[in-house]
Amino acid sequence: MHVTPPTSLRFDIKGLAESMRHSSALDAVPLNLTDIQWPMLANYLQPVVLQQGQVLIEQGVKDRTVYFVESGTLTVHYEDDKERVRIAVVGSGSLLGEGAFFSHLPRSATVHAGSDCRLWCMTPLRFRELSTRHPEVALEVTVAMSAVLARRMYNKPKRVAVT
Repeated sequence: MHVTPPTSLRFDIKGLAESMRHSSALDAVPLNLTDIQWPMLANYLQPVVLQQGQVLIEQGVKDRTVYFVESGTLTVHYEDDKERVRIAVVGSGSLLGEGAFFSHLPRSATVHAGSDCRLWCMTPLRFRELSTRHPEVALEVTVAMSAVLARRMYNKPKRVAVT
C-alpha cells in the first residue's frame, strides 16, 4: 500500500539525513552523502505519511519499492507456514523493503505504522533514473541498503525486518 501526503505538506530531506546520522540502531542506514548529494537524492524520492495503524507493506505482495524512515516506528509481522508470528520494530534512520528491492520476490512480511510516521519511498524506476543521472549517489544508496540487509540477516531477531 502506498500512501501519499497531502499536497500542502512539505518534507525536507534534511530530516531524513539527520535521522540516519543520529540513529544508533543495528539497522540504521549508513548513508553518508554530502550536503550537495542529499538534494540530488531527494529528487528521486517521494514523501509518504502514515498514521498509526496504517499498513505500509503486505506480505505476499509483489512490489519493490523501498522506504526510508525519517520518523516514527513501524512493526514488521511475519507469519510462517505453521502460523507462527514473528515481530520486529523498525525506527527512524532505517529502511524497509530492501529484501524485495534486491530479490525481485514478493514481500516477506506485513508492515504497520506503530506510530505516526514520515517516510521517503523510491521505486525501482526512480532508482534506475538516479543511477543514470547520478551514479555516485546511486552507488552510495546501494551500498547503504546492502549494509542494512546484511546486518539484519546476521541478527536473527532482525531478519523479520527484511521485507
